[in-house]
Order: sequence, then C-alpha cells, then structure tokens
Amino acid sequence: MSVNNVSVIIPTLNAGTMIDDLLSALERQTITPAEIIVVDSSSDDDTQAIVRAKHPEVRLLMIDRKDFNHGGTRDYVLRKSSGEFVCFLTQDALPKDNEFLARILRPFSDEHVALVYGRQLPRADARPAERIVRGYTYRPQSRTFTQSDVKRLGINAFRASDVCAAYRRSAYLEVGGFENPVLTNEDMFIAARFLRAGWTIVYEADAQVIHSHNFTFKQQFNRNYIQGVEITKHADILGNAKLTGEGFSMLTYTMKELLKEGEIMEAARFFTECIFRYTGNRKGVLDAKRAVRKGAGR
Repeated sequence: MSVNNVSVIIPTLNAGTMIDDLLSALERQTITPAEIIVVDSSSDDDTQAIVRAKHPEVRLLMIDRKDFNHGGTRDYVLRKSSGEFVCFLTQDALPKDNEFLARILRPFSDEHVALVYGRQLPRADARPAERIVRGYTYRPQSRTFTQSDVKRLGINAFRASDVCAAYRRSAYLEVGGFENPVLTNEDMFIAARFLRAGWTIVYEADAQVIHSHNFTFKQQFNRNYIQGVEITKHADILGNAKLTGEGFSMLTYTMKELLKEGEIMEAARFFTECIFRYTGNRKGVLDAKRAVRKGAGR
C-alpha cells in the first residue's frame, strides 16, 4: 500500500495544546499521510495559531461554528481531500504509538473492507467506571462485521466510531456519504449503509488511541438525548436491527467489576450515571417520535 494515499482529517474546536500533541504524534507515524487537514469551527483559543506556527505543512480550513455538524462537516472535508483512504481523528484522540496509521490501514488489503475503526484506551485520569466501560466496549480482539452479523448483534454491528476511523473513499462515495445534517452517530449510520450494500467493517484492536471522558451527569443526559433523537430519526437506515440489551449488559459488567475492585462509591455513582443516560435517551426517542407525529399532522 502506497504511503501517499491516505488523508487524515481532524475537526477542531478550542483544541488548545491537544492539537499540537496530536499533530506531533502523526508526524512520528511510520506511514506518512498524503495530507493532514484540520477543519476548525472558529475556535476562541489559539488552535489555529498553533497549527500555523508549529505545523505549517498541515492544511487548515475554517468554518463558522454554526455550520458544524458531525456528518456534514466531515463530508465537506472528505470531498476536499485527495486520499484513496481517509482517516478521521477527533482532537482529543492521541495515537498510542507510531504504528497507528499503518495498523488502521492494514485491513484495507481486503478489497471488501469499507471502514476500519480502532481501539480506544482510557486516559490516565479516567474514572474507574470509564476505564472499565472502555475496556468492555473496545476489547483486545479484532473483529470483522458483515450484513450476516446484524440479526445476531443488532445495532452493535454498526458501532463504529469516528474518534479513530478510516474509510475507503470509493465505498464512502458509493453509499452516499455521511448523513447531513446530523448531530451525532454519523459513523453508525454509514456503517449500517456499508453492511447493507455488501461491504465489510473491521474493528482493528491493534490500532489504538488514548481517548476517554469523565462526563458529568448533565453531560451524559445531553449526549444520550441527542443519540436518542438521531437514532429515532434515522431508524430506517438501521433497518430491523435490535436497539436494546447492550446497555444493560454494560451496566451489569461494569458494576460487577467496580464491586470486585472495592469501588463502592464509584459503583453508586456509575449506577446514577446510567439513570441519566437512560432517561436522556428515552426523552430523545420520545421527543423525536413526537416531532414526527406533529409533522405528519400538518
């Protein structure tokens, strides 16, 4: 595989020193990208200045903050890029080693692979529950997904993540690209389109980034609310895939591990967090359904 056929795209907003860390890590990769593009949503901090001063080889695009959405912005920049393969990274995802790009591109040797996403490892400051959830969600074994897995796995067959994911350009364009506009889960929706079109998705556990969050209850409620809205609005893309069950499995696994570690207070906090997750998601689902009914009644 040529070293000149991958474009790396990074959306930013007030990334600060994180963007310097990420771009420096990309410069150390064993595969040199054809281009690195940072698309900044009118940051208030020194994100743009850092890119210009420390990484002048990086292509910097600017958009108005109001124009950003996860699907539309990524699609806009992908269509301005040149690589046969396109790797998306978030500003707070840091490659674990210098082989990240080589490893996330490796599965594309199979011409049926459209999308490869990598493993997310917790940061050193991750709460115990967040550390366990990352380990539950992003396991050490790589996996391959095809349309035949959807009946058994349900929505989990589509659980790709643009925190660190690479796409085959031809496959991306074939299925029409990301949903636009969409506030979240653009990666899940295009993964569903890929499988339906006969493409293969790979979870490459050896392609690793450091990435985790210590969200507040309110932040978890809001994130899950938006997910509930978007998944309901785009239910047709997901087809008949089962939407329930995985959340309960993750809850019970994490609670058991926390109690095993003696993290009683953290277990109580995590259980409360899951209530916020669930109520946020359910409200999002109900609000989206209500909006559809209201629109149909006009």
